[in-house]
Amino acid sequence: MSVIRTPSASPSTARAINDRLALDLLHREGSLTAAQLKTLTGLSRPTVADLVERLQDAGLIEIVGEAGADRRGPNAKLYGIVAERAYLAGLDVRTHGLAVSVADLLGRTRAEASLPFDLDVDTDEAVERAIALLKTTTAEAGATALHTIAVGAPGLVDPATGGLRHAGGLPAWHGKLVDELRRRLAVPVLLENEVNLAAAAEQRLGAARDRDTFVLLWLGFGVGAAVVLDGSLRRGASGGAGEIGFLPMLGPGRLPTATDCDGGFHTLAGSAALCELAREHGIPASADDAAAAEAAIGYAIDSNAEEFLEIVAERIAIGAAAVTAVLDPGCLVLGGEIGRAGGDALAARVSRRLSEISPLRTEVRPGTVGGGAVLEGAVLTAMGAAQDALFTPRG
Repeated sequence: MSVIRTPSASPSTARAINDRLALDLLHREGSLTAAQLKTLTGLSRPTVADLVERLQDAGLIEIVGEAGADRRGPNAKLYGIVAERAYLAGLDVRTHGLAVSVADLLGRTRAEASLPFDLDVDTDEAVERAIALLKTTTAEAGATALHTIAVGAPGLVDPATGGLRHAGGLPAWHGKLVDELRRRLAVPVLLENEVNLAAAAEQRLGAARDRDTFVLLWLGFGVGAAVVLDGSLRRGASGGAGEIGFLPMLGPGRLPTATDCDGGFHTLAGSAALCELAREHGIPASADDAAAAEAAIGYAIDSNAEEFLEIVAERIAIGAAAVTAVLDPGCLVLGGEIGRAGGDALAARVSRRLSEISPLRTEVRPGTVGGGAVLEGAVLTAMGAAQDALFTPRG
């Protein structure tokens, strides 16, 4: 890897580019010596010496050890990023509560916590309890302040305002929490749809690490999709790309409306629909929420309930076929509680059913990040934003 210099680059611009390159290498590779930085960047020895001194003075890197104890001569100093230079937080906001993770500048978790809420919780009470939990978790992480916060929540994120658009059935405290965090903490608060954050986690850490184009199909209480094309998350003109719960389904029944996705793909593959189907096949499902659907899928796989699993796979494949017909992503990742519970067994069945109704080659994979995918994605997003702000030294 080497720095690309252009004739028009000023000395300060060249320094900023070189510093960022070195910091990105230290993040990706871990601690490195000056000689290793020289090799990996292609920069001259004096240039590397200057950037090391500059980054140390900025408090971004420090000496973390020595290398070369097994050879003659003085040991080489190992440099690493100062992880405590900034702390960041990820929030996973759900209908029934929220989860918080506070991490350092390298994305390493320092403290986590969660808090359940009743559906009828008072909006102001929920906001106050959520902010108190974030502050407590921040203190437990050893931080006095946060640099960046990323929040994942269901619903549409308005690209014009950066806030949540009102959607039927979602708690009012979601949007107010984001507003209050921005007002009280005076730090960047990034808001993203929860499925998009899960896709970020799968792309960086999970099933889509080798793909720059894929669709994450979220299967839980509701259904949704995240679209990643050529390495970039696509949100759509109004922030609604992937809202496939509203995808109309052919057959009897009413069509979905702008505020109600009943009659859409949600009605076919959401947790309530699959729990009802499970009970029809004698599979335990005591409720209609995502946890009950997750348990029912797991039970069906363990007990080889083939007929039930084939119907589930067919329903999922119907929505998947619509997505692939428009986007042709080549890879479909099954996420959410239902996708996670189904694992390879459900993914294989969906793949087979999809190949029967779509001419497009599409690999179907189960998500591998697990139940914390949204929270992981939030931390990764906050980390990326914090590093962008800190890793670009002013010339």
